Amino acid sequence: MFRKIGIASLIMMASVFLSRVIGLVREMVIAWAGGAGTGVDAYQIAFVLPEILNHIVASGFMSVTFIPIFSRYLAADREAEGWRVFSIILNGFGALLLILIGFGEWFAPQIISILAPGIVNPAVKADAIHMTRIILPAQFFFFTGGMLTAVQFAKERFAIPALAPLIYNLGIILGGVILYKKAGMAGFSWGVLAGSFAGNFVLQIWGARRCGMRFFLNMDLRHPDLIAYVKLTLPLMVGLTMTFSTEFFLKFFGSFLPEGGIAALNYSLRVMLILVGFFGQAVGVASYPFLARLAVQNKMEEMNHLINTTLRYLALVIPFSVLMMVLRHEIIRILFQRGQFDPAATAATAGVLVFIMIGAFAFAAQTVVVRGYFAIQNTLFPAIYGTLAAVLSLPLYYFGMQFMGAAGIGLAVSLAAIFQVTLLYVLWNRKTHNPQSRDLYYFIFKIIWLSLILGVSLEGFRQLALTAVRFAGIGEITFSGSLITCMATGLLFAALFVFGGHAMGIREISDILSRIAGKLMPKRRTSP
Repeated sequence: MFRKIGIASLIMMASVFLSRVIGLVREMVIAWAGGAGTGVDAYQIAFVLPEILNHIVASGFMSVTFIPIFSRYLAADREAEGWRVFSIILNGFGALLLILIGFGEWFAPQIISILAPGIVNPAVKADAIHMTRIILPAQFFFFTGGMLTAVQFAKERFAIPALAPLIYNLGIILGGVILYKKAGMAGFSWGVLAGSFAGNFVLQIWGARRCGMRFFLNMDLRHPDLIAYVKLTLPLMVGLTMTFSTEFFLKFFGSFLPEGGIAALNYSLRVMLILVGFFGQAVGVASYPFLARLAVQNKMEEMNHLINTTLRYLALVIPFSVLMMVLRHEIIRILFQRGQFDPAATAATAGVLVFIMIGAFAFAAQTVVVRGYFAIQNTLFPAIYGTLAAVLSLPLYYFGMQFMGAAGIGLAVSLAAIFQVTLLYVLWNRKTHNPQSRDLYYFIFKIIWLSLILGVSLEGFRQLALTAVRFAGIGEITFSGSLITCMATGLLFAALFVFGGHAMGIREISDILSRIAGKLMPKRRTSP
């Protein structure tokens, strides 16, 4: 089983990493075209209503809510009935989503005024409404793609679903590059629609057909599994998940910031999510089918072992977060400072990044912790407490905005994420009587201490590196000067990370290094 998880994790890790890289290129193109200005603010606001519709039909949770139902039919050798249930859910929720999309298209001006009340510039609001109407239909393709992806995951097919985010991001980039001169930021919106249609809809239909998909025009609203699915999904529809609440609160409170504030917050969040995606999302997605299987077999001890082991490795994201906090100015300058993205935008975005990086581990850990609940088909519990944590975080956003501006909202994002994932993990331990949690807490404590030592050392070295760069005449504000500073600081980080991990007895670091070395330099078989 662990070997299969490793293979699946590698596939999804490659997909998520490439998706994040292409997503970063997407953000770089957006930054080049729109900088940190009002056009980018409007573009980001245009996603709020579509994200709400996506949340209402729980498109992002199809894999974790439908997999247990479909897997049960596969295990009972009743695949034909599984496809019938698949069709019933797809038809029912798809029809509901189409109605909501039509409603959103008609009432977009009124809804945007409610969702982004701080926007007073009529041009920004008009652009946001226009782009909202372009992006809304993409939610149908995301929903359908979620269902199609779920059945492929249930059959342990990961390759084709792994391509969806790559094609989606490429669609946005191409749409922006091709249409920007004529349509402005709306060109990127048309790319959203095209990318979702190609990657999440057309390609996934092909992938599901390869898995033996059967589709029926059936609307049996009384089917017991449809009722069970609604009960399982309803908490996710009305609850506030970490991802959804972060995106919503960031743009809601960001609308009260000076123009460009939402753009700076978004760029910082996307940089952080690259790290989270590489460490957390791939492992969470790939491990879920195996967690679901252990849950069905009622092997809670093995489930806890898998969750805790995964979280130990994910905790290694903390020192990497500190490295990015130290190099925040250089990272933003290298990634974005070109075209319309000027040094002032670099300074503003770097000032936000340092606070958003605090919550990177929480975002990575959440992808695993919440799937433990989903595996035992308990969506109500995390929905209730996740919503409670999100509501309790509202003062953090408000006072952060009032006293620190965009940086304060970035800090609120991190503190809210830490609070939510900690609450859910503590409650999971109490619910499952997890005896291994204390070891995990102690391990995270050691990682934090190692990270603090690394941060102080690296910040001092960075200052010396910048002085050397200035002395050499390269200049700290140039691309080359920032790149040299990043490379030198990164090399020191690697050395201190390995040495500190060995000194503090953090075997996970040496274990990962051994695995990497084994892949790069496999042992040769000797003939007998």
